[in-house]
Amino acid sequence: MTERKTLAILVGGGPAPGINSVIGAATIRARLEAVDVLGIRDGFEWIMQGDIDHVTPLDIGEVSRIHFRGGSHIGISRANPTKDPMHLDNAVLALLRLNVSQLITIGGDDTAYSAMKLEEKAAGRLQVVHVPKTIDNDLDLPPQVDTFGFQTARHYGVEIVKNLMVDARTTSRWYLVITMGRGAGHLAVGIGKAAGATLTLIPEEFLGRRIRLKAVVDTLVCAIIKRLSYGRLDGVAVVAEGLTLGIDPAELAGVEELERDTHGNVRIAEVNIGEILKAAVQKRLKEFGLKATIAAKNIGYELRCADPIPMDMEYTRDLGYCAAKYVLGGGNAAMISLQAGRFVPIPFAAMMDPKTGRARTRRVDITSTRYAIARRYMIRLRRDDFDDPHELARFAATAHVSVEEFRRQFAYLIEEEPPPLVFDPVVERDPGARA
Repeated sequence: MTERKTLAILVGGGPAPGINSVIGAATIRARLEAVDVLGIRDGFEWIMQGDIDHVTPLDIGEVSRIHFRGGSHIGISRANPTKDPMHLDNAVLALLRLNVSQLITIGGDDTAYSAMKLEEKAAGRLQVVHVPKTIDNDLDLPPQVDTFGFQTARHYGVEIVKNLMVDARTTSRWYLVITMGRGAGHLAVGIGKAAGATLTLIPEEFLGRRIRLKAVVDTLVCAIIKRLSYGRLDGVAVVAEGLTLGIDPAELAGVEELERDTHGNVRIAEVNIGEILKAAVQKRLKEFGLKATIAAKNIGYELRCADPIPMDMEYTRDLGYCAAKYVLGGGNAAMISLQAGRFVPIPFAAMMDPKTGRARTRRVDITSTRYAIARRYMIRLRRDDFDDPHELARFAATAHVSVEEFRRQFAYLIEEEPPPLVFDPVVERDPGARA
């Protein structure tokens, strides 16, 4: 007689809209095949200690409507079982004691890495698949494939920024809006571009070189000056929190003392980058006899447990269905993805960067048309500003300096500016037919 199967579901990392949709769809798919389903509570927190009491049996009646809601029905944590070989052993043995034969993990790059290591440690005793989740949208999926939760987070982030833009105009102030995005600026660009924010700053602008706090501050200062030269006292700048990680710690007071999570990542929430930038920008403006009312606003926690929008609701139910069907059908050691409407498993080995041994990070492609258009919408110093003597004179006069002094202080900001967007108006239907 074949032993009855048990599928376990576990959520790691930070919350993202759509988690419950994955849990619900995977549970329903498994129960329809008479497979028992266990929700492992609080990620790896308990099972890596060998504790098998923190589990929740899941059934169709319990999960059939949880896809409407944000948060995680079975909790979540950033507990990392890979730091200690004993914790990884405990996690495998705990799952086996619970009669688990298949495991679905839901999470970002850190949870994906833990899932891969768990599958390796299980050595065939468990089948493991991973569903990619992060509002940062930074897992190494094809460019057109979002991680779930990103679109919902962007949707609500745009609503917040939209309201701040009205407040900024009404009160003649600037807002520095700090968004989540530890390794990439997808969320910042997604929110800033859709909302029509004054400008957006992301770490990808500085790839390959150390991010200087001065360059970030001067970019913001010049946006304020440029805006002021046209009679506007207000603006909203969207800044990806990941900029913090690229700035020399010596330039950020107290960063070296910051707490790190169990995966070794700096807890960026502990770095009040908004207030640091606010103070630095105001100090720099004072050098030019200028003053601006600036407010720093962090958004991120407001987005992570929002109810998913319909796009993410459908997307995550599909991911949950595919995850359960694939793993129960013998699939193993793969990340679940939907590409152009079709299920595509991505082997764990293909996700890893051979240099770091960690999951690859997908960054914003600053050479893309999408990003080039985003830059064109922004109000910030551009190369063509320095080519236009009238514009340059306007900005210099606003800053109470000569044109030469303005150029001396700020021309460096355009050295790494992406090339202008150029479209070829000639579209050849049959290149081989040319004379």
